[in-house]
Order: sequence, then C-alpha cells, then structure tokens
Amino acid sequence: MPKLLVVDDEPSILHFFRRAFPGPEVTLLTAQTAAEGLAAIERDRPDVVVLDINLGGDSGLETFRRARELAPKIPVIFITGHGTADTAIEAMRLGAYEYLLKPLELDHLTDLVDRAFEISRLMRVPATLPEGGEPSSAADALVGRAPAMQAVYKAVGRVAPQDVTVLILGESGTGKELIARAVYHYSKRANGPFLAINCAAIPENLLESELFGHEKGAFTGADRKRIGKFEQANGGTLFLDEIGDMTPLTQTKILRVLQGQEFQRVGGNESLRADVRVVAATNRDLEKMVADGTFRGDLYYRLNVFTVRLPPLRERGDDVPLLVEHFVRRFGRELDKGVRDVSPEAMDLLRRYPWPGNVRELQSVVKQALLGTTGPVILPEFLPPAVRRAADGGGPGLDFGGLTAYVEEQLGAGATTLYADYQAVTDRHLLGLVLRQTGGNLSQAARILGITRATLRTKLAALGLMVDRPAAGDEAGHPVPPEG
Repeated sequence: MPKLLVVDDEPSILHFFRRAFPGPEVTLLTAQTAAEGLAAIERDRPDVVVLDINLGGDSGLETFRRARELAPKIPVIFITGHGTADTAIEAMRLGAYEYLLKPLELDHLTDLVDRAFEISRLMRVPATLPEGGEPSSAADALVGRAPAMQAVYKAVGRVAPQDVTVLILGESGTGKELIARAVYHYSKRANGPFLAINCAAIPENLLESELFGHEKGAFTGADRKRIGKFEQANGGTLFLDEIGDMTPLTQTKILRVLQGQEFQRVGGNESLRADVRVVAATNRDLEKMVADGTFRGDLYYRLNVFTVRLPPLRERGDDVPLLVEHFVRRFGRELDKGVRDVSPEAMDLLRRYPWPGNVRELQSVVKQALLGTTGPVILPEFLPPAVRRAADGGGPGLDFGGLTAYVEEQLGAGATTLYADYQAVTDRHLLGLVLRQTGGNLSQAARILGITRATLRTKLAALGLMVDRPAAGDEAGHPVPPEG
C-alpha cells in the first residue's frame, strides 16, 4: 500500500491527516521536525511527502532541498499558514508537486494526495513488463526516469483530472499518443471511449467527414449516414494528432466545437452536442505558424489551455537502456525469441546514437536486432549499419562518400554555383527518399520534413520532381523519384 509522510510541528495538523487517511489503503507516517522527516524519508521511502514550510526554526524549503538529495522522485506537497507569492514561486520552482494554504480543505487534500500517489507510481514504472504482461495501461507504456520525463509525468498527473483541453508538443516518435492515452487513463472520462485520429494521414476532402460525420447524400459517394469521431467519442476523449496539418477550413470547424460544444454533420442542419475532451498534438511550431498566418491564433489559444512538452530521446540521458530492456522483453515474447540481454558493446552503441526518430526509431531498431539475433544476447553486428556508423563519428547513419566525390568533381571543373548545385542534389535525394517512404503523400512528407505543403510543392517544382498538380482530392500527386 502507498505510504504518506506528513512533516509538521503542529499536532492539530497531524491529527487532521490521521482523520483524513484512517483506512488501511494508506500507510500514514508522521514527523514533527525536519530531522525526523529526513530520517523517515531515508528509512521508510514514502511515496508522497506533505511538508510544512515553517518547521519551528527550520526552513521547509531547505528541508525540501535535502529531501530531494535523498529521494529525488518523491512528490512533495507544501503546506503553510503564512503563504506569500515569493514562497509559493520558490517552492514550485524547486520542484514541489503542489502548494496549499492552511486551513486545509479535506476533499481537495485527499484528491490531491491521490493524484500525487499516481504520479509517484508513474515515476517508478519498472523498465520491463512483468512476465506474460502486456503494455495495456498508460503506466506500462511510459518508460523512463530522466528528469525531463518526470516533469512530463507530473504534468500528466496535474492535468488529467481537470476536464480541459491539452496540447502535447514534441518531435515525431517521442510518444505523444502515449501521453494522450495517459491523460485519458487518469481522467474522469476513463470509462468513456478514447479515439485517435491522425489529421495528416487523411486527405483534406475526407477529414471533415471523419471528424464530424456526414448525412446520406451529402456528397458524391455518401450513400449512407456516417457517424464522425466527435460523435463516437461522446463522453470520452478525442486525440487529434498532427493538428498543425489541418486546413484553415477544418481549423475553423474545430474552433466552433471547442467554443460552443456543438457541431453539425457534413450536409446536415441538426446541431449535435459534443461532450468530448480534446487532446491535441503536433511536432510543428504552432506559435510560428500563427505568426505566419498558417494556423488560427484563436484555435491555438483554445488548444493551449495546458501544454505538455515531450523531450526528444537524445535529451533523456540514461533512459535508452531502460527502453531497450523494455522493448527486448516485449518483442522477445511477441517474436518468440529467447533473447534476454544486450551486450555491453551493443548497449554502448545504442546509447551513443542520436536517435533522430526518437523512441519510435529505437523500438524499430530493437525489433530489427531481435529478428536477426541467433543467440540469447544482442551483439553489435545485429544492430543496423546506421547505428554502428554513428558510433564511429559518421553522424546518424549518413554516408557522405558520394557527395564528397561530387564536390571534388565540381571543384575540378571550376564550378561557380557550387552551393546551389550541391543543395539541389541533396534536396532531390532527400525529398525523393521521403516521398517514397510516404507513398507520394505530400501532407505526410511535409510533416516529416517540418515544412508546409506549399513549400514542398515549390521545392518539387523547382527540382522538376512534380509531373503535374494533383486534381482536387488527389492527395498524393505524381512526384518523380530521384535518380540513384
């Protein structure tokens, strides 16, 4: 059972907590001095600490700093009867989970402690799954102990119970949908549906129908009524992934739903109620898009009620070994492989690789290595060449041999436009690779490249890679693959 430590020099406060947590579900520990509290943290390892800022002659803030050295992952809730703005700001700046003023309100306090227990559990998620288990819950899927991820867990714990819109920002592959599912899992809507839709993967002319549904006969091919995601997610949570790829028209309709909690099916006149919590995500810089006029400012402010920023894997320190172990166990069972370990040399290569594709790329690499492994241990030779090359200083799998030869050839020929020529060669190669990967889907390609679809079209036309402009509704177009 979870352990709660209360450090306060007022007997009445300790008595209050004994009444608030009387049952067997929580083990309540108490201390009346800073020294007793620090000793209890070191000895009993509580899951949550409630700490008075004024402990007689001792400073609660200083006690908090020392407690952080003993147990950096424990959520700490500050309480005080003499709160000031400076004290509150300093407490939160140091990393306190919450700050409460006395007298304490029982319902609010118990709810806050329960959420803190959830955060504590999230931050102590094991790196591997139990034997025979599956990543069926949000906690199972969120692996990592880096401070940046602890901040994410803390943010999830704070916002999940609040029925507000959440915006998740992060590079591709960082796990934005997992965080969205965690918000849902710990919310009051957890018994309702959770639906996800990738706004970049659906052609413009179909996205509106996918979101809001349509009436029979609304357009050519609409031979029956269709229920959209907003209607299907009633009472639950709708995750709008890659919302930065929405067209201005769809942005306007999403804004109307968020403002009025109502929508209409395509081709219909009936206003339908939308009892849905929206969680949105993007890898784009929405603030820049608002400044550029490509994303509605009023929609951005509606979405940006609470923001969770996911760190890229390269900024997560020692989380790579934890994730590797997690994926080895998970995919080892799925693939029926007897692999149980990764050699130190292979793990060193994985740690040194910059992971431009983040956790998604790591997951793919581990699965690929498992498929090629013949023994019980993953060795360096079973890792993809890109990972092995990066460790030798070649960057994330980049091969500059051909480009170097091209530059030397141009220098020998007395080139005078080398920069433009070199850029055209690399752009042609890069755009061709991405377009082949996305099957010619311009929206997906633009999202991967981090540019707008209009910019991508301009580049393709300049390089002669676009044969013609696609007809209305033809998302892919007809790009010509590059030579070589």
